[in-house]
Amino acid sequence: MNWIFFLVFLVSIYAIVAYYIHSRKLFSDHVMFYGPIMAIKTNRVGFFDRLNAIRTFLRLYGTFGVLMVVLVSVFITVMLVLSVRYTLILQPEPSGIYKPQNILLLPGINEYVPSTFAVWLAFIITIAVHEFGHGFLCRVERITVKGMGVILAVIPIGFFVEPDEEELEKTKGMPKMRMFGAGITNNLVVGFSCFVLLILLIGIAVPITAPVIHGIYKDYPAYKAGVPQGSVVKAVNGYPVNTRDDVATALNNTKPGDELVLQVEKDAAISDYPLTLTTWPEEANRTSGFMGVQYYDGASIKQAIGTMVSPFGVLQFLIIPFDTSANAQFLRILAFDSLDEQYYQVPFDGYWGIVHLLFWCGWININVGIFNAIPMIPLDGGYILKEGVDRILDRRGLLKWAPHVVSTVSYVMLVMLMSLILLPYLLHI
Repeated sequence: MNWIFFLVFLVSIYAIVAYYIHSRKLFSDHVMFYGPIMAIKTNRVGFFDRLNAIRTFLRLYGTFGVLMVVLVSVFITVMLVLSVRYTLILQPEPSGIYKPQNILLLPGINEYVPSTFAVWLAFIITIAVHEFGHGFLCRVERITVKGMGVILAVIPIGFFVEPDEEELEKTKGMPKMRMFGAGITNNLVVGFSCFVLLILLIGIAVPITAPVIHGIYKDYPAYKAGVPQGSVVKAVNGYPVNTRDDVATALNNTKPGDELVLQVEKDAAISDYPLTLTTWPEEANRTSGFMGVQYYDGASIKQAIGTMVSPFGVLQFLIIPFDTSANAQFLRILAFDSLDEQYYQVPFDGYWGIVHLLFWCGWININVGIFNAIPMIPLDGGYILKEGVDRILDRRGLLKWAPHVVSTVSYVMLVMLMSLILLPYLLHI
C-alpha cells in the first residue's frame, strides 16, 4: 500500500508540474510535450567534444563496434530463423515467454523483469549509454550535435541525442556506420563489463559452511518426517554437527532401515525429527543410509558463477530470469531478492542491491544491444545495413536498387518477429 501511495504521489506531482509548464508555455525552447510525455532538451552539448583528444582511439573503437554489430546481426538473424522453425515444429502454448508482453523488456510489463529500483536504474543507464554513444561518435566524425535531452513520464524513461540531419545525410560509409553502431557497441561492452564486475563481486562473498537443508526429496524420510526446508542441521543422534562434512561423517556407518533423530534449527527454534533411513538414488552409488535432503552449497555456486566469463557464460546470464530448472534456481540470487542471501557473509550493507544492479545493467544492456542490431529499419542495425548496401551497390552503379534490398530484409525481419508473437496463438485456434 505504501508503494501505491508513493506512486500516486509521484504521478500527481508530475501531472501538476507538467500541466503548469504546458499551460504557461514555460521554457518553450527546452521543454516539449508528446501527449503526457515531457522531453527536456539542452543545446549545451560541448562536452561531447572533450573526447576529441582520443579521437583516433574512438574511431578504432567504433570500427571494432561495426564489425561486432555485423556479427551480432548475423547471429540474431540466424536465431530468429531457428526460433520461427522451432515454434512451427513444437507449436508451444501461448503462455510464459510466448506472451506478447514478455517480448518487451519493460519492467513490470514483462513478467520476468521485476519493477524494482535496480531494474529501473539499469534501464535508465542502458538508454543513456546507448544515446551518449551516438553523441560522442557524431562529434568524432565531425557531425554537429544540435542538442540532447531526457524523456520523462513521471521518471526518466529515455534519453536522446539530436544530430544535424543535413550533416548526417552528407556523411557516408564507415564514419556513418560507426556513428550508428556506437550505441550498440556501448551497450554490449557495458553489459559484458557489468557481468565481469558481478563475477568479481560475488567472489568476495563468503558462503557459510553450516549444513543448511535447501531441498527435500519427496516421499523420502525427511519429507515424511516433516523436516522443514531452510532449516540447519544441529545434531545427528545427539552428535553435534557444524558442517556438511560432519553430517556425512555421522551417516557414514549407517545403512538403509536404521533409525536416527535429526535435530534442526528453523527460525531460532530447535526441533527433533525421528527418521528411518532409506537407500540412496541409484545414480549416487552409495551404501549408507539416506535422509533425502539436499544441502545449500554456496562454494559450488560461487565456483559455477566464476566460470561464466565467456560467450557461453553470457548466454547463461541472459536466460536466468526465464530458466525454471532446478539447477538454474541457484543462480536467481544474482537477479532477485532471495532467502539464499542469508547463506553468505557479505562485506558491506547493500551488497546484494549492488549485485542485482550489476546483473540487470548487464542483462538489459546486452539485450538492448542485440535487439538494436537486428538488420531492420528503424533499428541501428537496419541503418548500418542500409549504409553498407548503399556503398556496395553504388560502386556497381546499382544504387537505385538499394532501398528495395533494405526494405525486403527489414520486412523479412519484421515478419519473423511478429511470427514469434502470433504463431503460438494462430497454431492453437
